[in-house]
Amino acid sequence: MVKKMIWIKLVFWKVVRSISMPLPETNSVNQASSENITARGIPHSDSNSGEIKSTAIAKIENIKLWSISTYKCTKQFISEKLGKTTRTVDTELESQIELLRDVQRKYLHILRLSRALSSHFTHVIVTQQGLGEAFADLAQKSPELQSEFLVNAETQRSLSRHGEVLMAALNFFVSSVNTLVNKTIEDTLITVKRYEAARIEYDAYRSDLEMLLQSPSSGQSSALAEAQRAYDEHKIEFEKLRADVSVKLRFLNENRVKVMHKQLLLFHNAVSAYFSGNETALQATLKQFNIKMKTGNAVQPSWLEQ
Repeated sequence: MVKKMIWIKLVFWKVVRSISMPLPETNSVNQASSENITARGIPHSDSNSGEIKSTAIAKIENIKLWSISTYKCTKQFISEKLGKTTRTVDTELESQIELLRDVQRKYLHILRLSRALSSHFTHVIVTQQGLGEAFADLAQKSPELQSEFLVNAETQRSLSRHGEVLMAALNFFVSSVNTLVNKTIEDTLITVKRYEAARIEYDAYRSDLEMLLQSPSSGQSSALAEAQRAYDEHKIEFEKLRADVSVKLRFLNENRVKVMHKQLLLFHNAVSAYFSGNETALQATLKQFNIKMKTGNAVQPSWLEQ
């Protein structure tokens, strides 16, 4: 019995000793794993965190500069509206810009009316075709009025054919005016908007520089140097965009006159030839302006019906 108790104690102490033995150091394992990672070409996390930090700092700096610029421009815009500050004025250029915007508004009105006319004529042509078919059908079923029905059927068919030619001319006119108004003129107005935004920025930084120069403590300070640098930078951008707008306005006006001269001549010749019943002149108008007929142009439903 005593021997059995001694044997149990020995086993117990062995188990306790095995449990209390220190485990392998994790530092050596981590060091070995990091060496393996480095040996395989995977960069350390320190470099990645450094790049992320620098990127975040750059983004924060950009947001800071944008916020300052937005504040200055908003302040300048409100001050101009309230009459508390002066603005740079180019009378000739601004009158040209206002004239262009007025031209765009009037051309858009012409475009809307031309589309309405094209839509109405589409319905007229479809109605004429249906009426011609109805007359032809009645000519077969009414021998006593056959000649009268046939004459009217041929008249409606002829009118619908002429209408298809007129529709081709109208669609060409609408497409050309739409390109001029919504693409060519709009492209110039986008540059104008950039110029106007640059003008507000320039005046905002000009006002800041003038305030610093007029203050009693103005001198060779860093604030004054920074204000001068920002003023020069925005002045260059403003003058560049002003020159771009002047060039674009000049070329746009020349192009607008050429395009509208051609389109107005087309519109007049096609409409007058159609209503005078001159089929030869109507076909000659399409040939003169290189307009190709679309097959089944008149039978297609308008976008208002879809």
